Amino acid sequence: MDLEFVSRHAGRPAAALTRRDLARALLAVPSGVALVALPDLRRAMMAAGNPLSRPFWESARTTLAAIESGAATVGDVQRWVESTGTEPILMTPSYFVWPEENERGPVAHEMHDRLVAHLEERVRAGEIDPDALASGDLQARRAYEELQESWLATPLPDGRVPGFSVSDEQDEELFAAWDEEEEFALSELRRILGELVKQPELPIAELDRAVTRLRELLAVAGYPGNVLRACAGFEGEPMPDDDVELWLTVAAGVAGPVSDLPEEGDLLEEFADLNGEVSLEDEMMAHICAIQHADWLAAVTALARMGPGALASPERIARLIAESEDIDADEQDSDDLASTESLFRPVVALWAQLGIVDEDDVLTPLGWWGLPKALERAWSAGD
Repeated sequence: MDLEFVSRHAGRPAAALTRRDLARALLAVPSGVALVALPDLRRAMMAAGNPLSRPFWESARTTLAAIESGAATVGDVQRWVESTGTEPILMTPSYFVWPEENERGPVAHEMHDRLVAHLEERVRAGEIDPDALASGDLQARRAYEELQESWLATPLPDGRVPGFSVSDEQDEELFAAWDEEEEFALSELRRILGELVKQPELPIAELDRAVTRLRELLAVAGYPGNVLRACAGFEGEPMPDDDVELWLTVAAGVAGPVSDLPEEGDLLEEFADLNGEVSLEDEMMAHICAIQHADWLAAVTALARMGPGALASPERIARLIAESEDIDADEQDSDDLASTESLFRPVVALWAQLGIVDEDDVLTPLGWWGLPKALERAWSAGD
């Protein structure tokens, strides 16, 4: 490792290299190699008319030595790079988080580069003191954070707000990945259901009883009606008159909630109460929304194959998912099984309200007929 390597790594001539350029290049090679090269690099930088400062070289030696000995944490290293004065803070005090470098989209790359250039200008203007940052000066660190917070929230000449632009791009990527996963899960669901030897028929009498009870539940405030209405997206919206349509809409909502629970009370007071307890309904919705497509696929297809009379308790569903050959699942330990069980506990409770399972958590003929159709509907909502 020499000065030519650093210049190539940074894409700048030696005279224009910054502390950040040196830090990133030093971290790009094994710490032992970087430590050995440090004295020669310092002399070469002095010869190039860009000596940097003694605090930087001392902080570099200290950090590299800590890495070599195994004493440095990832946070320690990140903090050292940020102390160069031109490295964007990974997570700001307002909890804006930059994506990892290899996970940034075009917008994140652009905004990150723009911020680096902005910080370099502020260093040249004397508004940022890298030596104070390297020494751990709290006031300098706070000013450094505030400067970046301000830049992220200030519109660029083209009107884009950097922080929002990066977050919007991440959301788009997340939604695209979610849609792709859902599309694949839907195709697998249809394939598996199409291979069933016996196709279930609609049990009309069971459906009539289930829908009569369901309409009563949906008309009453509080649990479980409020959760079922939120799952189906019925808050403020008219409910279907057709019994099959109503039942499938609600059952599909359990697999893919359409809306959140309605907000009640003084939200400002609620958020200020950090010790406040989460309601049963909110906890149920959080658990349902945390279930992955693969787990839904494994659970529902297993029950569809077994038919009425199959045990569909949370414990049994967790085991069915762990043993499923329809998904790529790693071997699960007791903690994994317990986690899956806890996620499906509110699901099974709502299935009981819909007549999908009986009081003993056993799959009913209505559940055998309707559960696969409900899941297919949930995943076909955007078609």
